[in-house]
Amino acid sequence: MTRGAASRYALPGAIALLLFLMITALGVGDMPLSPARIWAGLMRTDELAAAIVWQIRMPRLIVAVFVGGSLAASGLVMQAYFRNSLASPGLLGVSSGGTAGAVVAIGIGIAGTSLLVMPVCAIIGALIATSAVLILARSGASTERLLLAGIALNALLAAVTSFVLSQSILSYERNAQILFWLLGGLEDRSWEHVWMVLPTALAAILLWPLGRSMDLLSLGANEAQSLGVDVRRLRRIMIVLSTVLTALATAVSGTVGFVGLVVPHALRLMLGPEHRRLVPLALIGGGAFVLACDLIGRAAGGLRLGIVTSLIGGPFFLWLLRRKV
Repeated sequence: MTRGAASRYALPGAIALLLFLMITALGVGDMPLSPARIWAGLMRTDELAAAIVWQIRMPRLIVAVFVGGSLAASGLVMQAYFRNSLASPGLLGVSSGGTAGAVVAIGIGIAGTSLLVMPVCAIIGALIATSAVLILARSGASTERLLLAGIALNALLAAVTSFVLSQSILSYERNAQILFWLLGGLEDRSWEHVWMVLPTALAAILLWPLGRSMDLLSLGANEAQSLGVDVRRLRRIMIVLSTVLTALATAVSGTVGFVGLVVPHALRLMLGPEHRRLVPLALIGGGAFVLACDLIGRAAGGLRLGIVTSLIGGPFFLWLLRRKV
């Protein structure tokens, strides 16, 4: 299929794939549900099916879609910002920053005081990590500099997380929460977590109109400025939106790696670099990717989401490095 044909069918194809995965996710579990019982549960005409669909599977499904879309969109923005196809929230330490902020909130015992505490702490951690990346890569955003910055930041943030974990060694409940955030997962997600991740929809809406400006930025800062783009303002908006998307996703699912690398890069290879087309596809494709990985993990006996995405993303990242050499 040519790139032009792929572009025409990409959006309806992605939507169809996402809908198929959503129906599958509603039917799969300890008590499998047929399509007829899923419909009865959605319509609340079957009390047991309604309880399973609305209280257990629907929140997990929605969180998976929002987390995947957020991480993929964040990776797309970072790649446009740094003009580097290897930039992503996980590799640059932004996801680790969000995780560290959430872990610190758990470790000092304030995570349960309010629904807003975890997202706020995750955003603060992600902002600190993002600022560090910008400072370390100030004199250039080459692949080597970005990777080295990411390695250093991930190591430092891992040390912070390990320190908090060591201080909470006597508290089984806190340790369990911390390990959940380190491994990443969607188990026991509730409607509270849906409300926590819902603001990412607003960030995505704000991101969509920036597509043309990001296309021009990919030509270079000077070229974009000469074509009427306020580059400094655009970059501030991009980095804030990317950080918020990553932090909120991390606050509800923990560290889920490689989504922001695999999905945007795969879409670029198939459809080209036009961001007005890539932004909505990254949101939908990221949601479908995480939902598919969650289904794979469940089929494999409860394998954590972060492990599945790493098993897929790790080889993909190595292939990208080999391809760029």
